[in-house]
Amino acid sequence: MKGKALWEDFKKFAFKGNVIDMAVGVIIGGAFGKIVSSIVNDMVMPLFGFLTSGTDFKALKWVLSPAVVENGTVVKAESAILYGNFIQNVVDFLIIAVCIFFFLKIMTRARKKKEEEAAAASKAPSEAELLTEIRDLLKERAPLAEADSNPKSAAE
Repeated sequence: MKGKALWEDFKKFAFKGNVIDMAVGVIIGGAFGKIVSSIVNDMVMPLFGFLTSGTDFKALKWVLSPAVVENGTVVKAESAILYGNFIQNVVDFLIIAVCIFFFLKIMTRARKKKEEEAAAASKAPSEAELLTEIRDLLKERAPLAEADSNPKSAAE
């Protein structure tokens, strides 16, 4: 019995719209990350390299210990901190963060507009209020209608 209840709880969780939306967001985010990485690696960083006299940011590193090569064979590999690659990843992050910021700003504005429209629609008069208003207008016009229908009273 507990297994069945657990399965039902899992189905409610797994097939809610929010979980599906989140999964789609993760997939699109991964693809978007690849696009941004391509923009940074293939367009932005070469431009920075050009502006900094041909510096290749991927090649920027701080060598801790150089490689040892004997007779054309690497005996000890180079140990280095690749800060150029770090710089590229920071630029990736900044571009993604700016894009997400603007996307969320647009989504917030759209949600706020929708809420304002819903609030305006809820402020519309109810059916009872409209009927009361119509009744009051008819009461106001009733004496005028009697005067128009009775020419004798209008002549007096």
